[in-house]
Amino acid sequence: MKKLNIFIAGAAATMMLAATSSCVGDLDLIPNDPNSVNEVNSATLPNILAKCYSGLAVEGQNGPGSCDIAGIDGGRSQYLRAIYMMNEFPTDEVKWKWPDDGIVDLNTLTFDASNGNIYGTYSRFYSHIAVCNDFLRSAAEFGGPDYAHAMLEARLLRAMSYYWVIDIFGQGGFVTENDEIGSNPPQWSRIELYNWLADELESIITEFKTNYPGEEVEYGKVGIDAAQALAARLYLNAGVYTGTPAYDKCQAHCEDIIARHKGGGFNNSGLAKNYLYLFCRDNDEYAPGGGNKAENEILWNVPYDNDLCRSYGGTFFIIAASTTTSTTFDPATDAPGVEDKYNMSAADYGCNASWTCMRSTGAFTSQFDPEVDGRCAMWLRESNGFSQFIEKFTVFNQGYATIKFTSLLKGTDGDWSTANGGSYDPTGQTPANLLNWSSTDFPLIRLADVYLMYTEGYVMGGSGSSAKAVEYVNYVRQRAGLNPWSVADLTPDNILSERSRELYWELTRRSDLIRHNKFTQGYNWEFKGNVAGGTDVDPRYNLMPVPAKIIAAQPEFKQNPGYSF
Repeated sequence: MKKLNIFIAGAAATMMLAATSSCVGDLDLIPNDPNSVNEVNSATLPNILAKCYSGLAVEGQNGPGSCDIAGIDGGRSQYLRAIYMMNEFPTDEVKWKWPDDGIVDLNTLTFDASNGNIYGTYSRFYSHIAVCNDFLRSAAEFGGPDYAHAMLEARLLRAMSYYWVIDIFGQGGFVTENDEIGSNPPQWSRIELYNWLADELESIITEFKTNYPGEEVEYGKVGIDAAQALAARLYLNAGVYTGTPAYDKCQAHCEDIIARHKGGGFNNSGLAKNYLYLFCRDNDEYAPGGGNKAENEILWNVPYDNDLCRSYGGTFFIIAASTTTSTTFDPATDAPGVEDKYNMSAADYGCNASWTCMRSTGAFTSQFDPEVDGRCAMWLRESNGFSQFIEKFTVFNQGYATIKFTSLLKGTDGDWSTANGGSYDPTGQTPANLLNWSSTDFPLIRLADVYLMYTEGYVMGGSGSSAKAVEYVNYVRQRAGLNPWSVADLTPDNILSERSRELYWELTRRSDLIRHNKFTQGYNWEFKGNVAGGTDVDPRYNLMPVPAKIIAAQPEFKQNPGYSF
């Protein structure tokens, strides 16, 4: 069982937040016991810090289905699931079969400011910011010097939420621990939020380097790697956020991270030797504090555990939604893509739950050579009844079943792939090993992303050398079983595709396409714009709208261009 420590406390402890506003007008956090009289003091500080962490993993304080936010579906508002819906559903990487409220609009890039899922996402970010602010405010008053490190952690966790506000919504409310509880925050522009976040991350990084050099981060927590990786991602997108690229700054942080990790793992790169192991039940081994220092590829993880940390979001949502159980396809008589005729067993992926929801577009999967690329070793394709392209939105087996996350074990119970991410084989995964919930951690940022960010920075006019850019991208490609690139292969289109092949379903695709001017126009996929073959859409969709309920609560807030109130 994983040593979740503080993380478990966050999922189980009664929060001391009765008077804490989430700072988005009519949105309030719901304490575990609304009849209790809560107070904040030195004894309750660990509980609040725990919630800063567990707020990324669970939807509420009373188990799966509960919710910290009133009036919103708990599962769909869970932090990681909300980001997944915003950053994956509108892209080519995934399509959701069922016509759930507002979900089709996200999948087809036809949403507006009334979409409840967008409101839930905005609300989730600011409820998390509110908890982090509450901890910082309380730690400053009651914690003393013993809480200096914990305050750095909370600032970094809050920074992640502000990063997503900048990336997804552009502008947003701004509030810190220094503001009066319950006050309405002013709306800051994208550039204002970016400038504050860049300064905040640099300050956090400096403090980690100065006060905690060489520290070993406890499992489930954040440290210098997470801080610099988030800063690198912020600077990678600086041209979109501010109009002024900052690839040099991105690369500088990438180089720091790489220097700390090189020496072990795949070709001494610090990457895990096996790509598929990064997305299975015991992937905690590759996270900070997870034990495998030579392959410590996951720089920032969100822990999950079948017994101790359950959610209808996170990796459970991804595994359940991408799998099903059906054995009706006969290759002798049936053509791939015929409705309800496909072969798949959710048990082969280690989880009892199967929702029959998600698959990928043919435009996305056409980027891969599935006979060679180990990153798609678990996909189900024509031989199991799945066609590559989606012709009818609601047919699950139109579009490959692009399985990535599983609840499978990598060890002696089921050594299911070769050393470098080769063929999928569920041998040894007996029914006794199946889970009702996920124990697979979610990797928020990986070292592979850092290597690709450095290379993209070089390709797009940053600093560094062509030799390093080729070396770094080839670590990623060769682990997958692909031929190495030469300098001639370092093009914007190639690096965009390589990022998609390596990082699909890891919350980067929407911002990657926007950064390369291919999200709303210039590149199409099935059902983009609600047209079967795909079509260009209005550039307003490069930003999500400020939710109508937020503007109703604070009418002084401005809407993003192109959207009505």
